[in-house]
Amino acid sequence: MMRQVVQSFDAWRAAARELIARRVPPESVEWASSEADGDLFSAAGGGPSAALPAIAPAGPELRLPRELMEMLASAACFSAADRWAFLYKVIWRWHLGERDVMSAADRDGARLYGMVKAVHREEHDMHAYVRFRERKEEDGAPRFVAWFEPTHEVLPQVARHFARRMGGTTWMIATPTATVLWDGEHLHDAPALMRSAADIDDAGEALWLTYYRSIFNPARLNADLLRSHIPSRFWKNLPEGAIVPSMVSAAANGERRTGQTMTVGQRRGATTIDITPERAQPQREQPDSLDQCRRCDLWRNATQAVSGVGPKKARIMLVGEQPGDQEDLQGLPFVGPAGAVLDRALAEAGVERGAVYLTNAVKHFKWELRGKRRLHKTPAQREVSACHVWLEQELAKVKPDVVVALGATALKSVLQDSGATMSAVMDAPFQHEGRWVIAVYHPSFVLRARDEDSRRQAYEVIVAGLREALRLLGD
Repeated sequence: MMRQVVQSFDAWRAAARELIARRVPPESVEWASSEADGDLFSAAGGGPSAALPAIAPAGPELRLPRELMEMLASAACFSAADRWAFLYKVIWRWHLGERDVMSAADRDGARLYGMVKAVHREEHDMHAYVRFRERKEEDGAPRFVAWFEPTHEVLPQVARHFARRMGGTTWMIATPTATVLWDGEHLHDAPALMRSAADIDDAGEALWLTYYRSIFNPARLNADLLRSHIPSRFWKNLPEGAIVPSMVSAAANGERRTGQTMTVGQRRGATTIDITPERAQPQREQPDSLDQCRRCDLWRNATQAVSGVGPKKARIMLVGEQPGDQEDLQGLPFVGPAGAVLDRALAEAGVERGAVYLTNAVKHFKWELRGKRRLHKTPAQREVSACHVWLEQELAKVKPDVVVALGATALKSVLQDSGATMSAVMDAPFQHEGRWVIAVYHPSFVLRARDEDSRRQAYEVIVAGLREALRLLGD
């Protein structure tokens, strides 16, 4: 059994590389973070430069993918006594060709992913809950100081984050195990300090607590939600943590009832204030472009909004359901597999694609992940309704004589009727708000049909609908 003492990821990586080259298995290595760690009777050992017995002839050079190296670097910050031994086991397995060690389904892979996730979460929490206090002007001393008690060793990564955010302003972050200083240009490591090093008077903190008390509304307090948003271990180091318990207690003891505006209770006569529902709604800035639209949550997972394309005064408008995977990536409607079916149908019907206006009822791609593929997911009615304002604008600008609704979602959006069905209107065109409407299958329905006969019939319905649109223009 050989002993390796490492105190950083770089030192571990150098030691592990040499051990792998000498084909030393994990069970033959004892890892420690300091000379004091480990068994009292362990054999003395050194770092990677110590003499290592050649268990087997030197093997091929260790090569790891970048993704695995990034995961190992993050997992090295996880506070666990066996982290170095575990990480060496991971790369040993990879070196032997066991690629499933990077899979979350593998036992070691699952632990590796869990360690990385915990470290990233700790970095996020430290970004959010570090509170700097401003000290008085002192020569050579950092202007801002903070104290934090991280669960994992994420101080170096977090320090780089604050160095980018705070520019040339000097600061210091102290933790129970280490301290880091920023002089405005470079980061410096320092020994651990006591908690009292960050206990200084800060006029800005007093101003913040005054503001926090003024915005606290006991009538709207939800203590359980408050605790779930901010884990309890952070409260003791937050300025507001000292006053929140008393405000919560006061709310429970009666201020919840009296916390509303006092002028209501002082009104004479009737206390009911008449107001219409429209005026009661808060004033919110409405998006003036499709790229800014936040009317529903589909924008969060979409690459971009996909607007309609075509002549400004096209006489025929084709309305689909929503963008697909390729449309989402390229920012254009009907450029994927369904678009190829539509192009073929347009050509067969004698309609030039460049002469029609192509758009969708919903402008963002709604999808669900299956393996590595993003698969289409039908938008909900609330999402169709939220997006209808953009279709209305397109109809008002283009002023088409004929609208071809490709599928049920498009039909419901065009008619603004959530109960509209394809079977009720597919037999013949009909008038709606001064224009002709034709309902046909969506081109993707042709691709999803279960057999050749069903695909042919669905395709013929689309071609017939496009021909009918031309006939209506002629009439």
